[in-house]
Amino acid sequence: MKKLFRILFRCIGAGLLTAACAGNPSKTDGNGEEKPVITVTIEPQRYFTEAIAGDKFNVVCMVPKGASPEAYDPVPQQLVALSESKAYFRVGYIGFEQAWMDRLTDNAPHIRLFDTSRGIDLIFDHSHAAAHGTNARAVEPHIWTSATNARIIARNTLKALCTLDKANETYYRARHDSLQARIQRTDSLIRERLARPGVSKAFMIYHPALSYFARDYGLKQISIEEDGKEPSPAHLKELIDLCRAEKAHVIFVQPEFDRRNAEIIAKQTGMRIVSINPLSYDWEAEMLNVAEELLN
Repeated sequence: MKKLFRILFRCIGAGLLTAACAGNPSKTDGNGEEKPVITVTIEPQRYFTEAIAGDKFNVVCMVPKGASPEAYDPVPQQLVALSESKAYFRVGYIGFEQAWMDRLTDNAPHIRLFDTSRGIDLIFDHSHAAAHGTNARAVEPHIWTSATNARIIARNTLKALCTLDKANETYYRARHDSLQARIQRTDSLIRERLARPGVSKAFMIYHPALSYFARDYGLKQISIEEDGKEPSPAHLKELIDLCRAEKAHVIFVQPEFDRRNAEIIAKQTGMRIVSINPLSYDWEAEMLNVAEELLN
């Protein structure tokens, strides 16, 4: 398999490389000089990285908007474009990285790899392991849906950028401090909203992407998925009873997942269905939106 990927990297023509680069943000700074490239896995991570890197790096995201990072396979153009990157910042444990990271780095050995999840207090969840066909306790991978974790991701990103470009450390530190202030403000606003009278302390979600958010703010997340699969009729009834008992009033649905079971539960319970996108680039707005929707 590794040999196949090496052949792929050697044989894909310059035309594909040109096409890949055409879809990326500008790779030059204001003086027309080419900027080094950093590749990240998901859009929220691109937000954190760009907030600190500023105009010193071009940041490219591997998983495109609307795709699931649990199961995405990169296209050949991305594999070729990756060879232009100076570094890869992984978010930690998302399915795309678990399946592809070794192959990506084997075929682009010059790329420096940084793990921005280092130091995070992880949640272990069997359902993610079951979804990927293993019995091991899997890490709940959606670490970025937490202000507490966002601070750690930002610090790890700062360390990585300073390692790559020591000459601009003062610049990165100043931008990191600004990002940390925005994360703190977002956290404070979420806590203020969730402290209001009548806020539900339980919510339902199709795919359990808000585990760290729930842990931060003392909430209960009820997942429609059962071990990464569609719920059985019996489990669906249990979920309906649980939502009633917990007085949950909102069902969060993500764009990459089916809404049918959420609609069945909403019809039976009177709960609201609310679309959210934990993979949005606009991390601050999305986290505030989740908190706002928990208000009655």
